[in-house]
Amino acid sequence: MTRFEGKRALVTGAAGGIGRSTAELLREEGAAVVGLDLRAEDDVVACDVGDADSVAAAVEEAVRRLGGLDVVVNVAGIDRFRRFEDLDLDTWHQHLAVNLTGPMLLSRAALPHLRESRGNIVTVASIAGLRAQPYQAAYCASKAGVVMLMKSLALELAADGIRVNTVCPGGVQTDLPTAAAAEHPDTDLDWGLLMETAGARYGFMPPRDIADAIAYLASDAAASVTGAVLSVDRGTAC
Repeated sequence: MTRFEGKRALVTGAAGGIGRSTAELLREEGAAVVGLDLRAEDDVVACDVGDADSVAAAVEEAVRRLGGLDVVVNVAGIDRFRRFEDLDLDTWHQHLAVNLTGPMLLSRAALPHLRESRGNIVTVASIAGLRAQPYQAAYCASKAGVVMLMKSLALELAADGIRVNTVCPGGVQTDLPTAAAAEHPDTDLDWGLLMETAGARYGFMPPRDIADAIAYLASDAAASVTGAVLSVDRGTAC
């Protein structure tokens, strides 16, 4: 398949997990891709998505390499478990900076280039942005915020021919849930067993499953889709 032949894509969180899988899939289907992540690698530009200056410089570099932008994919995210009474302000602000402000800054910086190409934005939120989860007040708030941010952009940018959509994954086999589980505040909870049980019941998904959903929304096959929130969760939110 070459759904993205001649297309130019920017993907955040591209050094691992869903971001890396998305960048790989878009390349396989013909796109020229530049990734953003905290550390620079081959085809990955160093960027702190929560910092406006860093984002502006990274988008400028990506456009220099690609010659423009057709697709922007916001994947970068963090998750830290905290009891609400132990939720410090730094942790709260970090969630908002990466999970909510990051997609806002990237989308804003990319907007002039997307207007030129009549391109599109796909943002990864979470089913935690659609339903509550304990010990994740900051994560849920940031992901619910980005769902509504993208819906608002979809309405505002429709007249420019720019589509904006969101994917809400359930459990995915990446370092993010593993790192978050290590900080789980319930010391009586066998988190490893819980993960295994949930995986056996619902199945933790490979990152490629989410990349496939992102690619659909970013492709011409979804030309009439904007403002959508696509849950990819094997029914866990039902």
